[in-house]
Amino acid sequence: MAADTFPPAPAPRRERTGPRRLLRWESALVLLLVVVALAGRAAEPGFLSGSNLFYLGLDVGEIALLALPLTLVVVAGEIDLSVASVLGLSSALIGYLWNAGWALEVIFPAVVVVGAVAGACNGLLVTRLGLPSLAVTIGTLALYRGLAFVVLGDRAVADLPATYTRYGISPVPGTHVPYPIVLYAVLAVLFAVLLHATPFGRAVFATGANQEAAFFSGIRVKRTKLILFVLSGAVSGLAGIVYTLRFASARADNGTGLELAVVAAVLLGGVSIFGGRGSLGGVVAAVFLLGGVRNALILNDVSNDTLNVVTGLLLIGSVVAPSAARAAARAVRPRRAPPGGSAKPVGVSRMLSRSRRTRGANRKDPAPCNQQLR
Repeated sequence: MAADTFPPAPAPRRERTGPRRLLRWESALVLLLVVVALAGRAAEPGFLSGSNLFYLGLDVGEIALLALPLTLVVVAGEIDLSVASVLGLSSALIGYLWNAGWALEVIFPAVVVVGAVAGACNGLLVTRLGLPSLAVTIGTLALYRGLAFVVLGDRAVADLPATYTRYGISPVPGTHVPYPIVLYAVLAVLFAVLLHATPFGRAVFATGANQEAAFFSGIRVKRTKLILFVLSGAVSGLAGIVYTLRFASARADNGTGLELAVVAAVLLGGVSIFGGRGSLGGVVAAVFLLGGVRNALILNDVSNDTLNVVTGLLLIGSVVAPSAARAAARAVRPRRAPPGGSAKPVGVSRMLSRSRRTRGANRKDPAPCNQQLR
């Protein structure tokens, strides 16, 4: 009987990684942006005017800022639903400290620090006590909003100096770009570099993809997550400053309900709710896509309740659409036959199957070892 021969080993298939793998979903978002722009102009001729684009930028400013750190948190496999409440707490602190005679040059850094402390509380509860971030941040969502009302009550502080409030409602001279969008652009570049071009960003992706594997590969998972929650709180405090200056009013209820739009923008940008996958470029496109849809509806006298319905539908679609697209891509992808055009001989298959069973029977259970390492 002729001896069985093994077929030559197939060449390793090159995986599409980095920006090439993410290009398809980002391209779809850009295409949707074009569709929204054309549809908005058809429904309202002034949709693409400079003044309307200026107000669109103002409307998405705080959502865009809050979406930056939340992108990293979700990529790491966690969630922070308290971002809008931290925004409201920082706004209430601005009003309280202003009434107490503090200078705005001191108030602004102080509220950013308070926001970072609020984020650190979230991070410690998640990383040190092992609590799920969803439950923790739902609780702190109510806690921080309640603290905002304790600090300022239901009063509004509206006597802030115009030398500062004008930055919240004025464009950069000679353009139609509002100052909050300039701030957002700078931070977006910094966060993109942090996520996609640094070892810390690779640790964030590894943590979200497989937390246990990341731990055993030497990544300090708990510290990574704690840093992300601190960043989320600090940027939320900064967003509170932007929101207060835009409306020239410090109130405890500022930013109520913004967390829904922020989460919708992050998930619509292609970030997996399960962690380990996402792109900051996709989130940037999703922020303006969401803002463009809402702006077009407002120009056509659509009620606020309908806007909330549209936001909810986009949130659901942002979860379903990327998963459906990946499933469709796997379904239409042709299966590659091994080189040589034939499968393994029967004798080889039996030998490999018997070898696997033997190795499985002789392999020791690694669970006790893993428990000791933990």
